[in-house]
Amino acid sequence: MEKTISPEERIRRAEEIYYRRRENSNSVRMSSSQVKEGNEGRKISLYKKMIIQVLTCILIYLVFSLIKEANYIFSADVMNKTREFLSTDINFEVIAGKVGKFFQDNQDKLDFLGSWLKEDNNQEENQENEKQENEQSENQNTENKENTQTENRQEEGAEKGNKIENNEVENKVTNEAKENITNQTGIGGATNNETTVTTSSSGSSGKTQMQKDAEYIKANFKLGLPLKGPVTSRYGKREATEIVSENHYGIDLGVNVGTTVMAVMDGKVSLVSNEGEYGTHVKIVNKDVTTIYAHCSKILVKQGATIKKGQKIALSGNTGRTTGPHLHLEIRRDNRTVDPELVLKF
Repeated sequence: MEKTISPEERIRRAEEIYYRRRENSNSVRMSSSQVKEGNEGRKISLYKKMIIQVLTCILIYLVFSLIKEANYIFSADVMNKTREFLSTDINFEVIAGKVGKFFQDNQDKLDFLGSWLKEDNNQEENQENEKQENEQSENQNTENKENTQTENRQEEGAEKGNKIENNEVENKVTNEAKENITNQTGIGGATNNETTVTTSSSGSSGKTQMQKDAEYIKANFKLGLPLKGPVTSRYGKREATEIVSENHYGIDLGVNVGTTVMAVMDGKVSLVSNEGEYGTHVKIVNKDVTTIYAHCSKILVKQGATIKKGQKIALSGNTGRTTGPHLHLEIRRDNRTVDPELVLKF
């Protein structure tokens, strides 16, 4: 009698045959344990489905139990009240009349509410308009400020142009003097845009123009030293380098940065500047005599101030085009440079 084979056994044998064929084609062996693991995976998935179905049934049972216990929802009292409400005849004309009467009775309040909302809207609009006007005013002020600055620059440029023209006219000398118009050099050979005229011709008395200017300065003004320090570069010719010029139109006194600089003579501050190769410098004028203190670290006086001889006017430094810290002192008469050692003893 033939032995009966269960469906699971048939499935297992079929899988073994399939994996043997696959093993022969790919030269890979698969043990029966792997087949069993596959069957166990299917059994686990079946268990999961079964558990889900059981939980669903329990949930349905609980829902019906709650509905059955909630007799109040479907009680006769609730049903009667529902039928009574549905059978009520609703007269929409009466409701509309009541609503209209409500608005009529409260018209004052509604008007007040409308005006209040309108005022709020007007206030918001006014604020927005004021904001736009302020922005426009700020933009206009900015434009006016820029225009004013442009006009000031143009005026300054025109004044500078007139000043240059006036200086060019003043720089002309008489036929008795030998003109030697050169670009003025600063400390350490620095050049400047100002024009300086020196004269070396002798007059009927045998004195040069510089000697005459020196005698005039000593006779008409009280002079003093700006500071005490060794002379590092004298007035006149010297060996030129990339920084040091051939002609030196002042005298250099070697001192440390921050040494107090005093006014050589009385006068009025005509210029305080940080520009150019003179660096930070100050110019003091008394009638037709000018003294210049260049390459300072700080100026202690303001333009237009009245200065007395010996007054503290600056601190020495190393600004501009220099070879080291020192003070450059320059003396002029009618824009002609004078050797400081002809009027002062250093």
